[in-house]
Amino acid sequence: MSDLPTELSTALDAAAVVPRLLVTSDFDGTLSPIVNNPSDARPLPGAGRALVELAEVAATSVALISGRALRDLRTLTSMPSTVQLVGSHGAEFDSGFAHDIDVALLQNIIDTLSEIAAARPGVTVETKPASVALHVRNASAADGEAALTAAWAAAAGWDAHVTTGKAVLEFAVISVDKGEAIDILRDRDEASAVVYFGDDVTDEKAFRRLRGADVGVKVGPGDTAATYRVDTPDDVVTALQYLLGRRRGTSG
Repeated sequence: MSDLPTELSTALDAAAVVPRLLVTSDFDGTLSPIVNNPSDARPLPGAGRALVELAEVAATSVALISGRALRDLRTLTSMPSTVQLVGSHGAEFDSGFAHDIDVALLQNIIDTLSEIAAARPGVTVETKPASVALHVRNASAADGEAALTAAWAAAAGWDAHVTTGKAVLEFAVISVDKGEAIDILRDRDEASAVVYFGDDVTDEKAFRRLRGADVGVKVGPGDTAATYRVDTPDDVVTALQYLLGRRRGTSG
């Protein structure tokens, strides 16, 4: 287990002593290493335990905010009800979606992306309640690029919200925003500060909503609005365990 950067440890020390703390995180690439088959993803054991134990600490709430459909996030993480789950890039809460879903448009996108994927080995389509994702991680470079180009061309005729990620292009028929989800959870839990871990482009909307004593941690390389950075999901485990120890000490 590696040591945390000193500046991150200091920021987590400050977050650990606020009156009400909200600990939030992305899933894929953050709590779980990226895998070729999305259904094989699981949170690192230490990460899962730390989140569950943080949720048991007084005046502390925990949430996962993922691009996964809410139903899939429940299955893959096996988190208890004490850990809040938010799916579809922040649009899908336990209470449902905030906006009506254009079912006809959703089906059109599914059909179009399925046709694009059918002709290119390794390109797959993931359907969710309010969006469709085109994955090219397991395709050849040529097929992946061709699939993404075809999807972008088709999207010109769709009134859809487009989200780009690592080897994935997603089209949602409702507005999706992890930053908005952060704000909803912050208000709901009356949090004094938020800690958020994320690795992908979609997490930047969350990082940009952080303020004051909040702590944003980017996992891996790439430009980011986060103030702090770690290298791998294993480092996220270290950070969560560190925060757990400090928060317990404050609550005790």
